[in-house]
Amino acid sequence: MKKLILVLTLALLAVVVTACGGSDEKASGDEKSLVIGVSAGDRTWPEIKKIAEKEGINIELKEFSDYVLPNRALADGDLDANAFQTIAYFDDFIKENKLDLEPLASTVIAPMGIYSNKVKDIKDIKNGATIAVPDDSTNYGRALLLLQEAGLIKLADDFDGKGSPDAVKENPKKLDIKPMVAGQIPRALDDVDAAAINNGVAVEAKLDPLNDSIFLESDTAKPYINIIAVRKGDTKREALQKIVKIYHSDEMKQFIEKTYKGSSIPAFIPLDELAKYKETWSKN
Repeated sequence: MKKLILVLTLALLAVVVTACGGSDEKASGDEKSLVIGVSAGDRTWPEIKKIAEKEGINIELKEFSDYVLPNRALADGDLDANAFQTIAYFDDFIKENKLDLEPLASTVIAPMGIYSNKVKDIKDIKNGATIAVPDDSTNYGRALLLLQEAGLIKLADDFDGKGSPDAVKENPKKLDIKPMVAGQIPRALDDVDAAAINNGVAVEAKLDPLNDSIFLESDTAKPYINIIAVRKGDTKREALQKIVKIYHSDEMKQFIEKTYKGSSIPAFIPLDELAKYKETWSKN
């Protein structure tokens, strides 16, 4: 009897180990189900999900309201892909955090804007005004470029896209540029004179980039084109390639243009072209 119990126990353990191994394999290679991390309030991916279902791919969308967890979740295997970040932010994040991730495809550019509850025009920003900007280095740098475009500051000649106090060469109005956690900036609008807010964060806070901003990015600069990211080695997966094909379709292009009305712009460019984004900074 003891031998029988031992045999049954070992058999049960073998089944459990096999099941665990099968689960790991499915998480990294199942071609019928995908888990994709997106920004909270994203309206594009639910549409992609509906189209993908017709092609036999079930997509589970996981919403995130920050810029850190989606990449960590992807690296940990909790996601098959994520779609929330610019190529510049992505490169900086994976280098700093040593994550084995890579871009799969370009998606859209969502213009960053300057918002204010105190002034109606960018020209009304006063001397010594406090301007909130995202505190991560990439979006901090993007905000500085936006302030330069608005004529408020001038950046150093060797600006590399990363934000820091040293990146500002000229600040004639002596603005107090205050880095803050990106997701908290909309709630701080009453406490600052103006703020540079990423598009996704603004939309989630019920701000209309086109109508509520006092200044909006005018160019579709390559560093700020968003991407779909995956783990290294997953770019050839059939299901993920089908998702890219859906995203880059004329149907989705029209959907994005109609839905966002210019606050999110399709930017379907090849990855090898997108990789040259750093050339943009030297032209500013």
